[in-house]
This record gives sequence, C-alpha cells and structure tokens, in this order.
Amino acid sequence: MTPSAAPAPTAAPALVEQRVEREHELTVGGRTLRYRAVAGLLPLREPELKDGVRQGEPLRAQVFFTAYTLIDSEPNRPLVFALNGGPGSSSVWLHLGLLGPQRVVSDDMGYCGAPPYALEANADTLLTHADLVFIDPVGTGHSRMAEGQKETEFHDYQRDLDAIAEFMRLYLSREGRWGSAKYLLGESYGSTRAAALARQLQEKCELMLNGVVLVSPAMDFQTFAFDRGNDLPHITFFPTYAATAWYHHKLSPKLQALTLQEVVREAENFALGPYAQALLLGDRLAGAQQRKVAQQYAQLTGLEAAFVERCRLRVTDERFFKELLRDRGEVVGRLDSRFVGHDLDDAGEKAEDDPSYTNLAGAYRVGMQRILKEQLGWSGDAPYHLLAPLYKTWGWKGIENQYLNTSDLLRQALHHQPELRVLVVCGDLDLATPPGAALHSLAHMGLRPHLRPQIQVEHFPAGHMMYVHAESRERLAQNLRAFVS
Repeated sequence: MTPSAAPAPTAAPALVEQRVEREHELTVGGRTLRYRAVAGLLPLREPELKDGVRQGEPLRAQVFFTAYTLIDSEPNRPLVFALNGGPGSSSVWLHLGLLGPQRVVSDDMGYCGAPPYALEANADTLLTHADLVFIDPVGTGHSRMAEGQKETEFHDYQRDLDAIAEFMRLYLSREGRWGSAKYLLGESYGSTRAAALARQLQEKCELMLNGVVLVSPAMDFQTFAFDRGNDLPHITFFPTYAATAWYHHKLSPKLQALTLQEVVREAENFALGPYAQALLLGDRLAGAQQRKVAQQYAQLTGLEAAFVERCRLRVTDERFFKELLRDRGEVVGRLDSRFVGHDLDDAGEKAEDDPSYTNLAGAYRVGMQRILKEQLGWSGDAPYHLLAPLYKTWGWKGIENQYLNTSDLLRQALHHQPELRVLVVCGDLDLATPPGAALHSLAHMGLRPHLRPQIQVEHFPAGHMMYVHAESRERLAQNLRAFVS
C-alpha cells in the first residue's frame, strides 16, 4: 500500500500591526484619574541597504505592549517603561501586581485564594505620578517573531537588549514622548536588562534615562549560581536562609526575639566573616573549626549542625527548600519563602514545585485575560504567554563559559551620566535573587565614591514579588512615587 502524502505545512499567519484604545477612570485617594488604556503590537523592522539605497524594511517581529496615559495631564509627564524577567516572562507581574490601575486581588500576605479570582482598583498604582508602558519581550505575551526569523535573532542576551531598545526608541518617537522624563523599571532578569540598557541606550540611541529601578536584581549571575566550585552563592544566600528560618519560627528563642532586620544583620556578619573564611579554606579547614562553623550556621538557619556538616558547609538552595521544614512535612517557596507547600513524601532533596509561584500563576492568568478583553478590548485567539520557557534555550553569545554580569554596564552609565539615579528594591525573603546577591554586585561595581549616593537601596519583609505583600506594596508605591517625582 502506498502511504498517503503528508499534508503541506501551514504557513504561519502574517503579523499584522494592531492597536486598541479605551478610556477609563480610577479614583485614588479622593482624586479621579481619567486615563487612556492602549494595547498594541509595535513592529520591529530591519532596514535593507544596498549601495546606500534602502531596499525595503522586512518585518522582524512585533512587540506587544500595554500603556496607560493620563488624559488632560501636564505635557511631557514622566514615563515609566516596565518589564519582567525570566527570560521568558511577560510583564504581567508588575502590571497587575504593582504598577497598573488594576491589580489581582489577594489578602495582606499575598495569597490569591481560589479561582475564578478577581481584579480590583489599585490604590497603589504609579499612574498617579507617571504614565506607564509594559513591554512583553519577543516570545512572551503576544509578542512574536515574523515568519522565517530564527530564535537566535531574539532569544539571546544581546539580541533581546537590541529589540527592547528599538521598541523604546520607536515608542518615544511615535507617541511624541522624547520630552518626558524617562524611567526604566526591571524585575529579576528584567533588572539584568535594565542595568545593561541604561548604558546601551546612551551609546546606541542617545537616550538618557532619568532613573533605573531594579526590583529583585540579578546583575552578577555568579552570585546565585550554585555551581560546584563556586562558593559565592553560599555566602550571598545565607542571610535569606536566616530570614526564612526566623519567619517560620525555627530559631532559638533568643534569635526569634530579634526583628527581621536584626536577624539579617547577624547573618550577614557571620556570612562575610567566619563563614566566608571557612569556605575559602576549603579542605584546609580543621575539623574542630568546621564543627564550630557548622554549629553557628545551624543556629542562624534552624538546620541541624550534622546536616550542615554532611553538606560540607554548603547547603544549596534546593536542599534548603526541602530541609528547613522537613519535620513539618512542608517545603518553602523559592520566589517567596513565606509560602509553604507539600510534596509526595518528605525524604527527597528537592521540592516538587514552588508554592509561592503556584499561588500567583492562575490568578495572574485570569487577571491578564480579563484586562485584555474587558479593559482593553483586545480580540483574537492567539495565546498570551504568561511565562514561556525561553530560559531553557536562551543564547549567551559573547559570554559563553563565563558568568553574565551587567553591573559594570550600570557603572559605566552612572559615570557617563552622573545625574542618573538608581533605586534598588529587595525582598528579604527572596530565595531566587536574594538581597545578598544584589548587595555584593553593588559593592563590586567600582563606582566612584561621589556617585554612590545616586543608588538607593530599599528592603522589604517579603519575597521576589514583594508587592504581593500589602504592607510592602504600599511602602514600595511611596518609594516609586518619590523616585519619579
């Protein structure tokens, strides 16, 4: 029997530029804000030049964005570009958790409850002080590559930066916003981007930012990569281990009586002193000294000293998630160690899931779909990629076999433009990109002393998305309003 011919492959649908607009009102603190909500696909094109003559502008990709602009406001109002990380994350978290006019409903801790979830007016929105643009990098949200484009054209460290910089340039030109004070706010890998873009925008676009906000920063990847032979993360994570143990009441009565900040300070002193010295000595560390360090480690983290010794004083993040509350049959969250979950059994080394992420994912999915349909009037059946697994195949051209570090690019930006201001925001219970990693990166920038006051650091008693915690969100909103003012 002759096999039937395979059906011809269906061509990918052509990317079409789209834009929808709607007007809304929001009351914040007795003030009514009339604003324009926009969702759109902005095309990225690459000029083709032959002998200096333009041959056309083939479409490379389209970047999806949502923007909120106050109506009848003063001209050249401050403008904030915001993006999340991953790489592979859309901007939904900052959009519906912190900055936008609507936010996902959660309790004071940040628990989103049961489906179908809900949205509410966001009293902490930054729209009171600035217009907002949320960027979904190519491959996330509704942003897509054109047919025929290779993943390496966009899913790569430098190509990703190029695309975001081009989007910002185009948006400013199309919307006539070059006269506005311009801010870039990035969370997690979005902060990796923001630190690098602060310099790239200066060099390639002559675009000078007024400020950069780094939320849960990830600038120097050596500070949180638990690779064998790299002891640095064991030092940078340690204060957050201690903070997590304090939160879950795993410390001695004496340490539990301290405040979170006091516990973190005790842990920092140990991590940068006796612990760092012990790690540096490696196998040269005497047995008695190792036992002493293990006991100090255990006292500050709630772990058993014998377990710490079996780990050769090096407890990885995955082991910590599982070990801290093993006696309770619980695992702690990675993004936010305040949250706990359960595995099939209590004998494993790794948690099955991150309970802090699973708490958010469904609620933010529903929230974004409702925003697109109800608030923006966006139509179409294309899936909105909340979190695409781009990090699994992400390209690192030019930085292979080394740790990415964008903090030096931020230093260059500050040296080039001394007026640039930087706000660094950390969650003391963040076990994805802990504050210790950010502080280490900032302390090793090589920034001239007279420019160090340009960087402001704020800590919050929550995790990676510290803004899901009501008290932290309110204070962070105040910090951001002051920063853009």
